[in-house]
Amino acid sequence: MAQDTLRCFMEIKEFQNIMRELYAHNDRRRGKDKTMLWLVEEVGELAEAVRREDEAGIREEIADTLAWVGSLANLYGIDLEEAFLEKYPYRCPTCGQKPCICTD
Repeated sequence: MAQDTLRCFMEIKEFQNIMRELYAHNDRRRGKDKTMLWLVEEVGELAEAVRREDEAGIREEIADTLAWVGSLANLYGIDLEEAFLEKYPYRCPTCGQKPCICTD
């Protein structure tokens, strides 16, 4: 346990592997459509926590939302790290700047 508390970060690949190890069997059984519905439900719960300005709830629902994104990516065989860096290559995909200079 002490070793876990010393960790400062987790790589996206590690996160996705953890989700695969923990939930892939359930995700495959549930299927892509129902997994997507769970993700949407979590986003709704996050929206409600934001509306209430419930910081503990926001923290929990962000974690849940991220977990369901990982599960959905695994079902589709998408490497989240690769997909993210392809879309967001250390600069704004719209204006191409770092930091972003878009007005919205």
